[in-house]
Amino acid sequence: MLRQSNQQRLLQKLSPQQIQLMKLLQIPTASLEDRIQEELEENPALENEVGQDDDEYDLGGNDDGDDNDYDEGGDDVELSNDTADKVDLDDFLKHEDDGDRNYDYGDDYYGADNERQVTPARVETNFHDHVLDQLGMLELDERRHKIAEQIIGSLDEDGYLRREVTSLADDLAFGQNIETTEDEINELIKQIQQFDPAGICVWNLQECLLLQLKRMPDSKPLRDAIIVLDKYFNEFIKKHYDKIQRQLNLNDEDFKAVINIIIKLNPKPGSSFAVLNKAESYIIPDFFVYNNNGILELSLNSKNAPELRVSEGYKEMMRAYERGQKKDKRQKEAVMFIKQKLDSAKWFIDAIKQRQHTLLHTMQAIMDFQKEFFLTGDEAALRPMILKDIAQLTLLDVSTVSRVANSKFVQTEYGTHKLKYFFSEALQLDSGEEVSTREVKMILNEIIGAENKRKPFSDEHLTDMLVEKGYHIARRTVAKYREQLNIPVARLRKEL
Repeated sequence: MLRQSNQQRLLQKLSPQQIQLMKLLQIPTASLEDRIQEELEENPALENEVGQDDDEYDLGGNDDGDDNDYDEGGDDVELSNDTADKVDLDDFLKHEDDGDRNYDYGDDYYGADNERQVTPARVETNFHDHVLDQLGMLELDERRHKIAEQIIGSLDEDGYLRREVTSLADDLAFGQNIETTEDEINELIKQIQQFDPAGICVWNLQECLLLQLKRMPDSKPLRDAIIVLDKYFNEFIKKHYDKIQRQLNLNDEDFKAVINIIIKLNPKPGSSFAVLNKAESYIIPDFFVYNNNGILELSLNSKNAPELRVSEGYKEMMRAYERGQKKDKRQKEAVMFIKQKLDSAKWFIDAIKQRQHTLLHTMQAIMDFQKEFFLTGDEAALRPMILKDIAQLTLLDVSTVSRVANSKFVQTEYGTHKLKYFFSEALQLDSGEEVSTREVKMILNEIIGAENKRKPFSDEHLTDMLVEKGYHIARRTVAKYREQLNIPVARLRKEL
């Protein structure tokens, strides 16, 4: 049975502008330039200001009202027929002219030395291109050359072949109409395995390391190393050294020479050519913190954000429409399009301004909370701090603080750190004092670093040692901290 009823519900919905602002807030400075360039290409009403002084950051837009009050225009502006017949151009143009001013935050906001910097770009050779260049050294006809290209194209960034020979044959048959056999493909694979870097075009780590060993000058330790990887590979990766020594009848000195050869091999020969994301390749700080005689000074890096303004040409189009006598349907449609683009440009400028304000406000709270660390650089001075602590200080939502902390870096006198570096949970000592879990990890790292590598400490032993120092934590917590420090278990830390 169908029924109709009226209901009142309280819903919270994010506008498209708010969603875009959250995305802007999350990206680091290294990626902000690309995002702004993308907006400049999509919106002709937004312009890159040229010729401004270096210490001026022209954000244009409307400076009236609260930072969170954005125009709900953008690309989603809808004009009814009534508003299409009479667009309030007087108020709109007046609003535009009044808002055409610079937002100069001064040296306290961006720092005194505000010379424009360009994001560095490196010139690099792709791994696959490097291998393809060597393909010309083989005397191959056109058909076999295409087969070899297919094989090289199937290599991953580490240099490993991730497709079986039968799959390669199928790819060639269906994709390039080339009939081949598994023997022919295997023959070409063996030839490609002779290319640089050594160890490429194999299916597993064992083959990769053996290929590298076979290219080295012959010696007794080298021959033993080949036997170790060929016949005792599983025992080697599990560090069952005693068993290998007994089987090969090697003393500690001879076996140590074998190990020294193996550990110098490259398990990922193609990795030296790997192309990384630009934002990950270069750390461009989003903030700078300076210690000026015990007074901390914070500045925001806006070097990669060009000066933005609303297009004068588009505003002039609006004025021309107002001065015109004849206003037909086509002109009205054009002015609605122009207004949408102007509104979108104003919103983007205001969003950039709000992004910078939020970043600075949040970083100021982090700097105040961890003041002792920024003054001394002592990791033990880091106080327990979670996202909620900063959210309460800044009156921002926890999710907003999380977006600010994500992929952002701050440059200090004691190094450049991710913002997430300053966040850690609390641990209570026997005395009742709360310390950061980062302090426990630091002590754990020091204990493991000073251990006898012939007899490394187990997690149980590490737990007992921390308890003796007043840190009451469980063994599984010690294991978790050890893994977060990228430290293997005791058996894998064992050395000869």
